[in-house]
Amino acid sequence: MFTGIVEERGEVVAVRDLADAARVTIAAPLVTSDAGHGDSIAVNGVCLTVVELADGTFTADVMRETLTRSSLAGIAAGDPVNLERAAAVGGRLGGHIVQGHVDGTGVVLSRDPSEHWDVVRFGLPAELARYVVEKGSITVDGVSLTVVEVGRDWFTVSLIPETLRATTLGVRQPGEKVNLEVDVVAKYVEKLVGPHLAAGKETAGE
Repeated sequence: MFTGIVEERGEVVAVRDLADAARVTIAAPLVTSDAGHGDSIAVNGVCLTVVELADGTFTADVMRETLTRSSLAGIAAGDPVNLERAAAVGGRLGGHIVQGHVDGTGVVLSRDPSEHWDVVRFGLPAELARYVVEKGSITVDGVSLTVVEVGRDWFTVSLIPETLRATTLGVRQPGEKVNLEVDVVAKYVEKLVGPHLAAGKETAGE
């Protein structure tokens, strides 16, 4: 479990192609300072398991499902990545509940910089758009953000200077892919309420 508050911007050191998977090594002195074998670290919002630790780096295996569903399929040595260790029990929940289970990818459509923040517009798949609401929460590349506006297949966020400085969202440009995780609460509500709504329509003869 994560909170979407990025702790460190790491750098990909190596990516090894394993045909149906990939093994990724990332330089990250902060998040590896107390990490152990088997620990979870979110990489651009994707929960990965540490399999090796050495000299301020960690290595994780990325399975085919993750490569298919997220932008990690395109990472290469030298790329910056957002990193967050799993939330500690009893700590402050600074963002929102983030599972590290990416629902899909979106794309940067535009960014409008101003003196104190950037407004960034993202496109997203139709199957995810129904979970995004104005002033709700969404995770973009592992960063917990508040939705400002939402359309049929897009949403906007305002990025404060700290987010621009500390995360990769400060340098993402139009056309680039990002990982998206919608609010898990919205998915549970749909799952629970959906059958009752369907039953109501049948009763009404729709």
